[in-house]
Amino acid sequence: MEFLTNDKLVIVGAAGMIGSNMTQTALMLRLTPNICLYDVFSAEGVAEEMRQSGFDDANIVATTDPKEAFTDAKYIISSGGAPRKEGMTREDLLAGNSQAAKELGENIRKYCPDAKFCVVIFNPADITGLVTLVHSGLKPNQVATLAALDSTRLQGALAKHFCVSQAEIKNAYTYGGHGEKMAVFASPTTICGVKLSEIIAGKATANGKGLTADEWKQMQEDVTKGGAKIIELRRRSSFQSPSYLAVKMVEGAMGGEEFVYPSGTYADTARYNHVMMAMPTRINADGVYTKPVLGTPEEIATLDASYEHLQSMRDQVIGMGMLPPVEKWSEVNPNL
Repeated sequence: MEFLTNDKLVIVGAAGMIGSNMTQTALMLRLTPNICLYDVFSAEGVAEEMRQSGFDDANIVATTDPKEAFTDAKYIISSGGAPRKEGMTREDLLAGNSQAAKELGENIRKYCPDAKFCVVIFNPADITGLVTLVHSGLKPNQVATLAALDSTRLQGALAKHFCVSQAEIKNAYTYGGHGEKMAVFASPTTICGVKLSEIIAGKATANGKGLTADEWKQMQEDVTKGGAKIIELRRRSSFQSPSYLAVKMVEGAMGGEEFVYPSGTYADTARYNHVMMAMPTRINADGVYTKPVLGTPEEIATLDASYEHLQSMRDQVIGMGMLPPVEKWSEVNPNL
């Protein structure tokens, strides 16, 4: 089986659990033989494990030198920030990880300005993705953040409740911020072809089961706290699910299977602008592109509240000096 491309893929934060899982997943999916593992801590151990796994036709390089890592890179996935620990929110990581995002963007601008696509997955991803985009000089459709994990958590929760395969859950999506202020929609979703909104209203069932308004409210809350639940269950933050989904995003950008879950993308609409947020998206060889958000008035109101929270975090980062004022973004990145 041939590789999807020979272009260079850089995995940032490769020494960590997410980074090592991304490396293995990218090789198993045959994305590219040309992989560079970059971390401020040596990722040589990860590289050795991949070689010992028998990926004989791959060229795996580990380095702590950003110039070596990013030069000629065409695709970048970064988990290169501090992980969330028990009792922490994603927002608790704002200052330190915003600095890491700024450095990521600057490395892209300096060493691989012709990169094709970058996926940012370290928290708070909406902000770290935005900081990376502004400082990288890339186009808005070339940078995306991992928001799909919220939607797959919703999909999984519904599948468990209705005792069906996740394949029977269609269009289970969350939008807005990747955090406890996310907007969890019901109106697009179907279970076994039955509208979730009809089930919540008590007008229908799926697989012989209903879902009350109170149960739906609890499920929405559980989904927004899905990351904290993983920490509670595993005593560490998620690493397998974000690794797989991030690599699938890059696969779409490389021209492989199109990625259809919502991604965090640069919002530039009349209603939402100058933030990164989860929206209905597709990722393919042309990059990430968005579609209009459709929902009930109540759902749009929750999305508006999530957007306001993202604006607040963005303004905090501007106050820290990690981003210039919004009106000066185009001076740093002419594509904005």
